[in-house]
Amino acid sequence: MNHPVLTFKFFKHMLVVVASLITLLLLILFVVLFVYSPGKPAPFLDLEGNQLNGSISVKTFIQAGGVSQGMIIRSRDTNNPVLLYLHGGPSFPNYFLIDKFKPGLEDYFTVCYWEQRGGGLSYSPAVLPESMNFDQLTSDAIEVANYLRQRFGKDRIYLMAHSGGTPIALLAAARSPQLFAAYIAMAQVTKQAESEKMAYDYMLAQYIEKNDINKVKKFQQYPMQSQQDILSFFTSALRDQSMHALGIGTMHKMTSVFTGVFLPVWTCKAYTPGEKINIWKSKFSFLPKTNLHKELIETDFTKAVTKLDMPVYFLSGKYDLTVNLDLSRAYLEQLQAPVKGFYTFASSAHSPLYEEPERLRLIIENDILQGITGMADTE
Repeated sequence: MNHPVLTFKFFKHMLVVVASLITLLLLILFVVLFVYSPGKPAPFLDLEGNQLNGSISVKTFIQAGGVSQGMIIRSRDTNNPVLLYLHGGPSFPNYFLIDKFKPGLEDYFTVCYWEQRGGGLSYSPAVLPESMNFDQLTSDAIEVANYLRQRFGKDRIYLMAHSGGTPIALLAAARSPQLFAAYIAMAQVTKQAESEKMAYDYMLAQYIEKNDINKVKKFQQYPMQSQQDILSFFTSALRDQSMHALGIGTMHKMTSVFTGVFLPVWTCKAYTPGEKINIWKSKFSFLPKTNLHKELIETDFTKAVTKLDMPVYFLSGKYDLTVNLDLSRAYLEQLQAPVKGFYTFASSAHSPLYEEPERLRLIIENDILQGITGMADTE
């Protein structure tokens, strides 16, 4: 029979050992986070390791819409055209994926990776939930565009947006066409409620075919009969996890949100530890308090903008059901624009910029910078 005093001493010793191991682990994690968080975007270097002449790689903040908003500006040559890049979400920045995959936009443009109010570098207690709407975000985008025009001495700049950033860019292009040389949309949002229903039906059918009873039951918890049903599904973890598992999410070959999104945020050296925390604080604490997702689901952007006075380029992945490719294509067909082209990326889901950067670079060189559509889909 164990002696009670010895048993107590053993457990006390084990608790000390466990506490020491946890402390050591936390210390290691802190050191790793510190090493990976200098908070500066990587410079462009010449062969001697010096900053490349004429290049820029900075993080900066400006006042837009009455609040501080952050951005990362990078270019190999500041004489190049300026590109304003609007990330998705909306208000969930993805510079960490730019940093990881290095698609090379900076070879052609001076790129401003603006982080929209309420998210990432632009997260702040000063940003009120009620200010988070597409009208305000559009006004912010126009302010940022004018700041870039003035800073780099450009009459017009290029406008590129991804997913949840496309409604903002689309509205900005329609509202102030004189500012922009062209509009480039990757996964253009159109009728997102309809897109969600199509994605839901596809995923449910896949799980029925796989005889995954557990997943089928989870999907059946969302009847998808009302706007509220659709919104609940749209903001659920089930949607995100299932899209990535089935290859129709962020990237066709990204099957894990944890390794594909969560970890790259923490290893991106352009952000400080506090800025990384703010990215997640915004996504999980602040954005759910806003009506942005509701507005995204309820708005038919094909009716909001029917004409753009500039060349328009739509880029969509063949496997994208996060923002339905067919709906984007149908919208472009009806959209009035002096030049327009639709480009399908055969190996991509939601993010051709990261999945097929070589083809996108060719499209930029041969079509976008020339104002033509020679590489666009022929159908």
